[in-house]
Amino acid sequence: MLRDKISKYRLILASNSPRRQQLLKGIDVNFEVITKPEIDELVPENIYAQDIAMFLAEHKAKSYNEFLNPLTIVITADTIVWFNNKVLNKPTNKDEAIRMLIELSDNMHIVYTGVCITTLKKQKTFYSETKVWFRNLSKSEIKYYVEKYKPYDKAGAYGAQEWLGYVAIERIEGSYFNVMGLPVQKLYSELEKFIK
Repeated sequence: MLRDKISKYRLILASNSPRRQQLLKGIDVNFEVITKPEIDELVPENIYAQDIAMFLAEHKAKSYNEFLNPLTIVITADTIVWFNNKVLNKPTNKDEAIRMLIELSDNMHIVYTGVCITTLKKQKTFYSETKVWFRNLSKSEIKYYVEKYKPYDKAGAYGAQEWLGYVAIERIEGSYFNVMGLPVQKLYSELEKFIK
C-alpha cells in the first residue's frame, strides 16, 4: 500500500491551493505544504493544451530544488482550462471572469492538470484530461456567481465544488478531482510506480 511505502519519504506538496491540499489528504499520505511566491507562467508559443499544464508543473518544480535530497519527493501541479484552442487562465477581475463564463456557457471545455513528481535523481510528469459540459447559463446566474464567490484564483473562473459547479455542469468525461485541481487517483498510481 502506498501509505506504507511512502512513509520513509518527506513528501512536499508545493501548492497554495486549498483544494489540492484537501485532495492529497484524501489519499491518506503524510505530507507538508511548502509554497513559494508565484512563478512566471510564460509558456513557449509552440506548445498547446496538456503540454502547457505539464510545462508549468515542471517549471514550478525547478524552484523547489533546494528541498531535494534522496528521501524527499516534491509534487507540483498546474491546472488549465482549454476552450476554443486557447487557455482560460485565472481571471484578473470581475469583467474578465464574467466574459470567461459567458464563453463556457452551453459549451464543452477541457480541463488539463499537469503533475510533476520530483526527487533528487528523477522526475515524472503526467497529465489528466477531463471534458466538462456546461448547460446554458443566464447572465444573472453568471453575475451572481462571480459577485458571491469571486473565482479569481480559479482557472476558467469557476470551481466545480462551488455553486456554479453544482448548477452548471451537465456532465463530465474523466476525473472530477482533476477539475478541482489534482487528479488524485492517477497521482496515487504514479506515486506507487515512482517509488518502486
